[in-house]
Amino acid sequence: MRYVIIGSGAVGGSIGGRLHESGRSVVLVARGAHFEALRDNGLRLKVPTGTLTLDVPVVARPEDVGLCEDDVLVLAVKTQDTVAALDAWAARPVAGGGTAGDRLPLVCAQNGVENERLALRRFREVYGMCVVLPSSHLNPGEVVAPCGPYTGALVIGRYGTGPDATARRIADDLEKACLLAPVVTDVMRWKYGKLLGNLASVVEAVCGSASDAAARDLVARAQAEGAAVLDAAGIPYASEAEITELRSGTVDPQPIADELTRGSSWQSLARGAGSIETDHLNGEIVLLGREHGVPTPVNAALQHAARESVSRRREPGGLTAEDLNRRITEGVTA
Repeated sequence: MRYVIIGSGAVGGSIGGRLHESGRSVVLVARGAHFEALRDNGLRLKVPTGTLTLDVPVVARPEDVGLCEDDVLVLAVKTQDTVAALDAWAARPVAGGGTAGDRLPLVCAQNGVENERLALRRFREVYGMCVVLPSSHLNPGEVVAPCGPYTGALVIGRYGTGPDATARRIADDLEKACLLAPVVTDVMRWKYGKLLGNLASVVEAVCGSASDAAARDLVARAQAEGAAVLDAAGIPYASEAEITELRSGTVDPQPIADELTRGSSWQSLARGAGSIETDHLNGEIVLLGREHGVPTPVNAALQHAARESVSRRREPGGLTAEDLNRRITEGVTA
């Protein structure tokens, strides 16, 4: 099996780098300066045991990859980029006939819960993956993954039908590549549990940190809204305790000198990416709240603040937790 990693930033670069290091066949797909750095100097993957310089094949466009029947597509872009990526890859021809959408498995190694539904409209065989893999990508050609002994935990299962032989083959390759990969029947339950944790990402991004008391209170209120919404919608979700148990002793933070690991939303603002994933994290809670009659003022205000931060090109820390609390009180929402 060859792994085509669509989106080779923090998560995609970590997965692709570890698979390549373990001897699996990998192609990274990247853009702009990141593509150029990967092409010219290889992937620099910083892990607790040192820096790996990996000469992984890299391309900039789907047209630059000749697909074959043993390929696995791993989608690791942010949710706001999912539709464009799916449209670019689904119709690509596969050697021997047919298209990628008809013949190849696609793994959604992404936060949020919308990607699998979007993918299933275009791909016959879709796998959900709950990604517990703290990592960062701030500099072209470089990814920092500061956990061990496993780089991450990637809970995988076929979307809609549970585990199958392909999920188990992928998991086996991941396990040999320093990536914990439980195969489950209920992968979306794990992804909804991770969604609740991801509601904190925007607080860290907008405020610069989520560690002070006011920011922690905002996070707790956002997550309480999220749990109330999921309960009202009848959507099962893995508990915080389950996710903690999954990574305890396996995906433990092991700080790397001179490297700070921040959440993906913080990284988006720091890089000036021009977009942020909040509409598909906190915005998912807002959407479900509106559908099921559950008020979500905290998540709506956080969603609004994230959009504003992007449009005004603010760096992380552009607002304080007190600013956000005032907006919630005043009813400033998306």
